[in-house]
Amino acid sequence: MSNSTPRSLRAAGRVIAVLLGLAPALQAMAQAAPSYDTLLERLDQLPGARVGAALADAAEARAEQARALPNPSLSYTTENAWGTGSYGGMGRADNVLTLSQPLEIWGQRGARVRAARAEAQAATLRGTQSRSDVASQLAAFYAQAESALRRYALAKEALTLTRDDAVAVDALVEQGREPQLRAVQARSEVANATAALDEAQAFRDAALARLASAALLDAPVQSIDNSLLDRTPPLPRGAGDAALAVRIAEAEAQASTRLVDVERKRALPDLSVTAAQTRFREDREQAYSLGVSLSIPLFDRNRGGIRAASAEQRAAEARLDQQRRDSEAERLAAVAGLKAAGSRTRAADDSVVAAEEAYRLARIGFDAGRISQLELRSTRSALIAARSSAVDARLSRVGAEIDLARLEGRAPFVEVR
Repeated sequence: MSNSTPRSLRAAGRVIAVLLGLAPALQAMAQAAPSYDTLLERLDQLPGARVGAALADAAEARAEQARALPNPSLSYTTENAWGTGSYGGMGRADNVLTLSQPLEIWGQRGARVRAARAEAQAATLRGTQSRSDVASQLAAFYAQAESALRRYALAKEALTLTRDDAVAVDALVEQGREPQLRAVQARSEVANATAALDEAQAFRDAALARLASAALLDAPVQSIDNSLLDRTPPLPRGAGDAALAVRIAEAEAQASTRLVDVERKRALPDLSVTAAQTRFREDREQAYSLGVSLSIPLFDRNRGGIRAASAEQRAAEARLDQQRRDSEAERLAAVAGLKAAGSRTRAADDSVVAAEEAYRLARIGFDAGRISQLELRSTRSALIAARSSAVDARLSRVGAEIDLARLEGRAPFVEVR
C-alpha cells in the first residue's frame, strides 16, 4: 500500500503533464474560420453543389445517349423440319438467318437529340442555380456567425460598462450623494447584463457550429478574422441582363417545345429493313432476300401524347411569363433593399460615433456630479443600442446582397465579369 500511493501520484502527474502539453494543440484545433473567399473555393465540395452538378451530368449523359442509333436485331429460324412424310426430322430443313435494322428516316433521332440537348441546357442552368443557392446559404451562415461574435463582444463590453457604472454609483452612495436605491438598481443592471452575455455566448456558439457544419470544417471554429459584414457589395448588373430564374424558365419552355416535336414524330410509321440468308439443306444451296417493313398508324396515332406535350408546353410558357414578371419585381426590390441597407449602415456608423461621444461626456458629467444616474443609464443604453443597430444594418446589407446574388445566379459578394 505504501508503494502504490507514490506510483499513483506519479501517474496522475504524468497525465496532468500530458494534458497540459496537449492544451496548445487543442486550442489550435479550435481555429479561426477560413475566409469567405476560401470557403467559396471549396464550394463544389459541398453537398448542395454536388447535387446540382450530378443532375447536370445526368442530363448531359441522357443527351449523349439520345444520339445512339437503334440496335439491329438478328434472328435464326429453322423451317420445314420435324413434320410428316418426307419432312420428318431435319433432312429437308431450311435454315434462315435474318438481320433487321430499324431506320429513323422521319427525323425521330434528330427530334430526340434536340429535346435531350434542351433538357441538358435547362439542367445545367439549374445546377448553376443550386450552386448559387449553396453560396448564398454559406454567406448567410458566415454573416450570422460573424454578427453573433460581434454581439457577444458588445454584450461583454456592455457588461464591463455596466459594472464600471455600478462601481461609480456605489462610490456615490457611500459618499451620501445618491440613495441606496441607486446601488440596488445598478446591481440589477449588472445581473441583466450578465444574463445577456450568457445568451449572446449561446447564440455565438450555435452560429459558429452552423457555419462549421455548412462549410464542412473538420475543426471547431471560435473566431472569424476576415470580415464579411464590412465588405461592400458589388454594383448590381444592368436591367437588361435576364435573371437566372428567367433563363431557366426559358430553357424549360424550349425543352417542352422540343418534346412536342418528339411526340409528333412518334405518330409516324416505324420503318425497318431486313436482309435474310436461307440455306437449303436438301439441295445444299443458299439464297438471299431483302425486305422492308412499315408499321401502319391505324389505331395508335399518339394523339394523347401530343396533346399532353402541348399542354405541358403551354404550362411552361405560362411559367416563363410569370417568372419574367416576378423576377423584374424581385430585382427592383433587391436593388432598392441593397441601397437602403447601405444607407442604413452609414447612418448606424454615424450613430455609433455620436453615441460614444455622448456616453463619454455623460460619464464625465456623472463623475463630476452634474449628471444623474438615470441620464448615465440612458446614454449607456443608447450606446449599446447604436452598436447593436450597426451590426443589424450590416447583417441586413448582407441579406440584401444575398437576395440580389440569387436573382443574378452568382455567389454573394462576387462580381461576375
